[in-house]
Amino acid sequence: MRVLHVIPAVAARYGGPSRTIFDMCRALQKQGVQLLIATTDADGHGRLPVELGRPITYQGLDVIFFPRQISEAFKYSRPLGQWLAANVGRFDLVEIHAVFSHSSLAAARACRARNVPYLLRPLGSLGSWSLRHKNLRKKAIWHCGVRTMIRGAAAMHYTTVEEQRQAERVVPTIPGVVIPLGIDESSINLSEAPDTGQHLQMLGQHPYVLVLSRLHPVKGLELLLDVFLDLISRERFQHWKLVVAGDGDAKYVESLKSAVRKRNAADRVIFTGWLDGPQKIAALRSAALFASPSHHENFGVSVVESLACGVPVLISNHVGLCEEIRAAQAGWVSTLDRANLLNSLADALSDDAERSTRGLAGRELVRSHFTWSNVAKQLTAFYASYVQRPSLTVL
Repeated sequence: MRVLHVIPAVAARYGGPSRTIFDMCRALQKQGVQLLIATTDADGHGRLPVELGRPITYQGLDVIFFPRQISEAFKYSRPLGQWLAANVGRFDLVEIHAVFSHSSLAAARACRARNVPYLLRPLGSLGSWSLRHKNLRKKAIWHCGVRTMIRGAAAMHYTTVEEQRQAERVVPTIPGVVIPLGIDESSINLSEAPDTGQHLQMLGQHPYVLVLSRLHPVKGLELLLDVFLDLISRERFQHWKLVVAGDGDAKYVESLKSAVRKRNAADRVIFTGWLDGPQKIAALRSAALFASPSHHENFGVSVVESLACGVPVLISNHVGLCEEIRAAQAGWVSTLDRANLLNSLADALSDDAERSTRGLAGRELVRSHFTWSNVAKQLTAFYASYVQRPSLTVL
């Protein structure tokens, strides 16, 4: 099979989808799938320093970049649209990542014109929280092409049962399948202890709760900080610390730090900035609990990475993996009211043995459901079921 993946952008600043597209495609290549990623050079208000208009090797994969011309949100690129119209016929199948973006609409339009089947991975954008966010803009785009794009899709690719449930309230007639994202266990279960970095060395012997994410209001960090700082005022929890690993808008990050300083707790909450590579792995492996009290999290790759390290999680019921975590007893699932989150956090921090038990359950959950080798086999079979004809040419 020759499969084209179309995604609005792949810069690291855009979080999970931009990161996992490469892991997904590398795993698919190992299954024998030939593929190309088509995207833009968008990188916030800047641009990725890449060659445009022809396939290049980027992060070990074939990627073709086009200029983002207008709108950081919509990422309009006329050259990308023109290339898609001229080239989708070279592929057996197209997987479109995202919904409310120009690249998605252009890819779907080109596929319909050339009778090429396409799958749509909505990235949580058809969930209730996402549809409420900037809803006037999304309503306009819906009527200008999204509705037609969805109706023309061969199938929807969801990554959690919860994502499918919410999306099918909006698009109940489009067939869909749940195939999760994965992780490469070998990148986490290292035999040698990775460098912990200066920030984690400062923790000494203190156990800590870890947040590892883009720092954004949707992540529920204000509530977590408030609850954590209240909890450590109790004698039995005074030895705990909170590590916030991530980056985001400078004003928002400063507001979080200011809230901590106002509580005279700068020594109890450690802001490390963005962690990646060995330092990220060290932070995950050394944590006693991973926290993701998000208002909206379609999947949660960091949640799965934490479980792979044997670290249990405390997540909100708005994280897409909440049902899987609850069923496997791999952590604690809380609503986002203050009392419930406080009680859940207290329960988690009170019992070392229970954290260990749930961490082991989480590791087993990852091994059975969330490795890229397993996920890629499911994706390859999914693709094959929609391929209607052999490849026409080799790009």
